[in-house]
Amino acid sequence: MRQLTSVDAQFLALENPRQTGHVGSLIMLDPSTAPGGQLTLDAFQAVIEQRLPVVPPLRWRLVEVPLGLDHGYWLDDPDFDLDFHVRELALPAPGTDEMLAEQVARIIARPLDRARPLWEIYLLHGVRGNQMAVLTKIHHALIDGMSGAEILGALLDLSPEIRQVSAPDGVGNNGDRVPGRLELLGRGLLGLAGYPLRVARAVPGTLPHLEEVRSLRAVPGVPMLGRISALVQRGLGGSNARGFGGLEAPQTPFSRPLSAHRRFAFGSLSLAEVKAVKNAHGVTVNDVVVALCAGALRRWLLAKEALPDKPLVAQIPISVRTPAQAGSYGNRIMLMTVPLFTTEPDPVARLRATHQALREMKESQQAMPAALLADANHFIPPALLSRAARLSFALSTRWGGSPLWNLVVSNVPGPRFPLYLAGAKVTATYPVSVITDGMGLNITVMSYLDSLDFGVVADRDQVPDVATLIDELREELAVLTRVAA
Repeated sequence: MRQLTSVDAQFLALENPRQTGHVGSLIMLDPSTAPGGQLTLDAFQAVIEQRLPVVPPLRWRLVEVPLGLDHGYWLDDPDFDLDFHVRELALPAPGTDEMLAEQVARIIARPLDRARPLWEIYLLHGVRGNQMAVLTKIHHALIDGMSGAEILGALLDLSPEIRQVSAPDGVGNNGDRVPGRLELLGRGLLGLAGYPLRVARAVPGTLPHLEEVRSLRAVPGVPMLGRISALVQRGLGGSNARGFGGLEAPQTPFSRPLSAHRRFAFGSLSLAEVKAVKNAHGVTVNDVVVALCAGALRRWLLAKEALPDKPLVAQIPISVRTPAQAGSYGNRIMLMTVPLFTTEPDPVARLRATHQALREMKESQQAMPAALLADANHFIPPALLSRAARLSFALSTRWGGSPLWNLVVSNVPGPRFPLYLAGAKVTATYPVSVITDGMGLNITVMSYLDSLDFGVVADRDQVPDVATLIDELREELAVLTRVAA
């Protein structure tokens, strides 16, 4: 068995009847390259079954410790049922992008069954007439962006020929023994006894940066303790690098408690055009992506007569996974806080301000310990972690507090070479990610071949016209491209 980290447990803790914790991808496929020119469910399942030994998280089932005394465990499911996890359905003709987006929204709104490994894959027929797609759902407690890419990489091939994968030595398919409640209770008590030691180890590197951990704001005294510790560190000659943890997120139409339903939109931008803008202004691709999001949101908020008089605040997940941690799965991330300059009407000035803000964020990140989020969670006993996580979002949405963040903006680098799934060529990969109370909008982009593939998830009631954000992103890029030319 493998124990969840405190960050993994936090993604489970945030779930409620309205809020899910899984992420995924909408992978567009050209089945003409598959054997026989078509991709069947049997062939698709055969590939996944063959790759299971090299993607162990797909067999992991959650086992929780009684009374929540410690973080739960993953065990290799002895009753694993591939047919339950790999499914198929067909869109009615003509299978438009709008129909596909609606089907994705309905599927991702449903929670995963915690009695089974926390993932599902859907093979979708009738997409755009004769094309196909695959929708993945896997819980964020199992993966972050980089480890999710590792899992996809194990399932995908570099050519239409389906490669054969051998199980690593010592890997079997019998599953782990399921521990009894008394054994789990004993493990929980041992973990509880070690809690003070975990706190003591986390204190030196974490205290000066507690102000940057926005998810702990609801814990009484934590923000003040963080500010005092940071002042002491600077007074002793420590780092002066500052993040943007002190930013206050304004109220927006997507800053309310979530409903149980979702909307999804997807679309692609030219990577060559984004790079032309990058080169013209001496910035990075990520700077351009974040500035495009700020511009698109400014346009959308102006149309709703809901533009705040101060910048929006974005949560940007940053991977801190080292090369030595490849294949370890789970979550190794920081949650950085960055302003989106929606108050700036000039696209070029907005891009330059974004470049400066992200540069300062990187400097702040270098000054912070890589395990900040995990160590900060050690300040809360495991039995209280779920309550504290939910309380943070409740305080910011129900009782007049400001949101922790307004939205998530994430940019995941992908391959520049073609990939194949069960012989079918991958034509695009649109991310599907998480939203939470007070943060009812998520814009995630993944690069693939010569495109930036955007996936936008929103609360169904708060952002009913989410597809217009894809149009606004395209228009914002067109403006910057004209200026760059």
